[in-house]
Amino acid sequence: MSSTDIGDLLGTGKEAEVYEHGALVLKLYRVTASKGAAFREAAVLALIEPFGLPAPKVSDVRQHGDRWGLVMTRACGQPFADAMISQPALIPKYLDEMVRLHRQIHRQSGHALPGLKARLASNIRHAPSLNTAHRERLLRGLDTLPNGNVLCHGDFHPWNILGSPGQAMVVDWLDACAGSPAADVCRTYVLIRHAEPEIAACYVETYARAGGLALGDIFAWLPFVAAARLAEGVSKEEDELIRMADAGWSDI
Repeated sequence: MSSTDIGDLLGTGKEAEVYEHGALVLKLYRVTASKGAAFREAAVLALIEPFGLPAPKVSDVRQHGDRWGLVMTRACGQPFADAMISQPALIPKYLDEMVRLHRQIHRQSGHALPGLKARLASNIRHAPSLNTAHRERLLRGLDTLPNGNVLCHGDFHPWNILGSPGQAMVVDWLDACAGSPAADVCRTYVLIRHAEPEIAACYVETYARAGGLALGDIFAWLPFVAAARLAEGVSKEEDELIRMADAGWSDI
């Protein structure tokens, strides 16, 4: 495939770039990503397609130069985060829609996907900022939490939801897994907090009210979710993540 086969750059993230590809889009993972990443996300999208979720539909996995990517349906509109940051009065409306979408995902079974707790444990083991004693303490604590078996997006935040309330699409499904809804909500909190701490806190409260979850059950995951994120190369968040990995939920 030549450079003429793709159109304008539509968006860019830490792991990939998204380009126009006719009526579809081509998501190209960066050179540092493995071939398996493209196939893994394609497999997730194929697996969840029967659920009827507002997610892209994959049609092809292909190589472009020394990068791998997938061709899929296009998400129209801007990220929720853009509207929420530029028009704060709209934040409650967008939070309600985020919760509705997140709960829709959590109603599905994740039985065919990797376990969320196993992924957290693997990342904690590979987090370079943790000493051995802290790492082992976290792994013991993680082992006491429930496994869960519902579909978890794993990267659910307002930069990964495109469109407007009622007509939105959730993208970036590479980290989808099976686990506890409370853990997935806590992951959302950690992902939003560095950029928008007030929105992060409001999201958890909004989900807890709608989903009948106790805040304590959500934030019980905080040390483990924060510690696992240390393995993702987010140096600007490192000090904050270490503090959360040490904290109880009442300390945030």
